[in-house]
Parts: sequence; C-alpha cells; structure tokens
Amino acid sequence: MKIAFTTALPKEGFRRLAERGVLEVAEREEAEVLVSTFDYKVPREMIEAMPKLRLIANFGAGFNNIDLDACRERGIRVTNTPQPVIEPTAELAFALMIDLARRVSEFDRAVRSQISEVSSFEGFGVMRNLSHSLYGKTLGILGMGRIGQALARRAAASGMRIIYHNRHEINGDALKALNGGNDEMVKYVDFQTLLQDSDFLSLNLPYTPEVHHIIGKPELGMMKRSAYLINTARGAHVDEQALVEALQNGIIAGAALDVYENEPHITPELLTLPNVVLSPHTGTGTWEGRIAMCENVCDNILAFAERRTKDMNIVI
Repeated sequence: MKIAFTTALPKEGFRRLAERGVLEVAEREEAEVLVSTFDYKVPREMIEAMPKLRLIANFGAGFNNIDLDACRERGIRVTNTPQPVIEPTAELAFALMIDLARRVSEFDRAVRSQISEVSSFEGFGVMRNLSHSLYGKTLGILGMGRIGQALARRAAASGMRIIYHNRHEINGDALKALNGGNDEMVKYVDFQTLLQDSDFLSLNLPYTPEVHHIIGKPELGMMKRSAYLINTARGAHVDEQALVEALQNGIIAGAALDVYENEPHITPELLTLPNVVLSPHTGTGTWEGRIAMCENVCDNILAFAERRTKDMNIVI
C-alpha cells in the first residue's frame, strides 16, 4: 500500500510493514494511507487533495486533529492508538502531582538561583522549604477511562482517596481492580462534588466540543483554595485566562499542565508563576511509548489491508 507520513517516526516501529511488503512510502497525492500524528492538523483541504486516500492511521489516542466530517463524506476510515498511551500518560500525570505537591521544580529553580545575582533560595532549615504530601489526600479524576484508571492505581498505592466523575459509573472487574475490596477507596461523585472535594483534580477525558472549557472561572471558584489542577488531556478543556487569574488570586494553590489551549502558544503569565509546572505535551513521550504507538499504527494498517475490521482501533 502507498503510505504517506505527516511526521518522521521511528523506522523500527514500521519494520513489520516493510517485511510484509505493505509499506511503500509515497507522496500524499498518491497515498492510500496517511499516517498522521496527534499534533499535526489534517484539515478538509488536505484530505480533498488526496484523491486515493482510504485510511488515516492516526498516531495517538486523540483524533481532534482530523476533520472527521470530511472523512465521513469520502468514506475514509480513521484509526487511533489508544492502548500504548495509557501507562506513560498516567505516569506523567502522577509525576506532575508529586512535583506540585512537593514543589520539586520550584525548589530546583530556587537552589540553582544561588548562582545568579537575584537568588530566590531561602537556605536550608527545619521549617523552611515546606510542601505537602499526597498521602491521605483526595484525588479527583474527571474522565475515568483507561488513563484515569491507570492514574487511580498509582494514587491508591500512595495512600490517596479517589473520587471521580465520568459519563458512566465504572463497576465490575474494573472497580475491583481499583478499590482492592475497599468500597471507600474509589467513589463516583457528581461534577460539583468532584470540584469541591478534590485536593488534586486531574483531567483525563477526551476532547469534544461539549467539554470545551469544562474548567473555567465558575468551576475554579468551586475548588478548594488548597487544590491543584493537573491537565494531561487536552488544552481546550481549560479556560487558560481564567486559570491564570485563579492562580494569581489564590483561588487554587497551583497547576501542572502538559497541554495548552492554543498549543504550541502558552499564555505568557503561566511562564512566570511559581506555582505552575509546565511540560511540552510529553504525556506519551517515552521511547518505549513511541515504538509501541508505531506498532499499533502498523496493526491498524495491516488489519485494514487484510480486511480484519474487528482488529482495528476504529474512530470512524
């Protein structure tokens, strides 16, 4: 099959396609398959300029980078890679929680500032440089899908209580795996309760227009003043200007962001606030994760070529 790529990806991840004789790299106008990445827009004009296109195999769990309506009109299949992104994204979300609570990045900057003319380092001391523990705190998860559940496992192992809000309440084996037989460990709550009771609020839901700015000024105002917001999902979930104002005015204690409303642009005020941890959209960014995502793209392309629809991660 003639395949075009929007982005250079690890060659070893596509070795199986070459070995099976399926991979023939082509220019876009000749391509039957487009391998796109989650950070690369695939608009209607691009799709219309590819007359032979039959499949868009997206590298990533999200697919809001693709004009799905244009694909539907042409009968073009779209697939994604949801499985490989679960653990690395949950891992980063948990790392950001620890960073915020224990002020790791903030203290790192302060210690290093000793070499500058203006140092923010207070020095060593028993009652200096204090922070907060995760143990015994409440983690609120908005979006209890596979990434949310992977984060919940990590939080539970650290002695946190977990509450969550989701379109559907989880039950059965999924719930048992999280609560370990303790019905009070993981609880479903309504959205308002999630905002009011969380010490840490993690956003782990997919993006749709319905959840645009699901966290804005009113929602931030309902959170504890001691609460932290973590977003490793999609930037447009959060009204970034409202977040800046909340952080500046002590409405919430801090935030950690891996995604941004107008990515790659970052609201300038976020760059100067000491109670903010910033990461450049690296939720799935491990070498292991990238190779696994390539392998998942290969699985989708091979299943498409062999008409094994049931084995594809189908978006549409």
